[in-house]
Amino acid sequence: MAELNCQFVRPDRLLYEGPVASCVLVAQSGELGVWPGHAAEIVALGDGVVRLNRREEDGGGVDKVIVSGGYAEINGDSVIVLATHARKADDIEPDVVRQTRQKAMDTRDQYDEGDSRRAYYDNKINWCNLLLKHAEDDK
Repeated sequence: MAELNCQFVRPDRLLYEGPVASCVLVAQSGELGVWPGHAAEIVALGDGVVRLNRREEDGGGVDKVIVSGGYAEINGDSVIVLATHARKADDIEPDVVRQTRQKAMDTRDQYDEGDSRRAYYDNKINWCNLLLKHAEDDK
């Protein structure tokens, strides 16, 4: 059976590398299914869930990765995902994320409305909200 070689990278580390049967990317324009033999393409990632469909010989099933931003390069039998933010869905600790979000909100609120540093904390808060949304969805 044909397979797709997948590399999933976030800024601080390699999150996944290996063969998958297929994957579904969350692009800015919607979901994009990728199977072996897919035409070459570069895709801007949006916010949501990337689904890595494991091969039958690897036990089948789906690995879900929450992403926010980045790009994916598809080239025939390979896909490289370079995500701005990425976290495996089964690696979300809601209490830790809530604490991180609260600290970000408190720090952001120390800056005046027109201060550009607020954008960093707004992005961090949005990432925490996305993680919490998907942690709730998986219950």
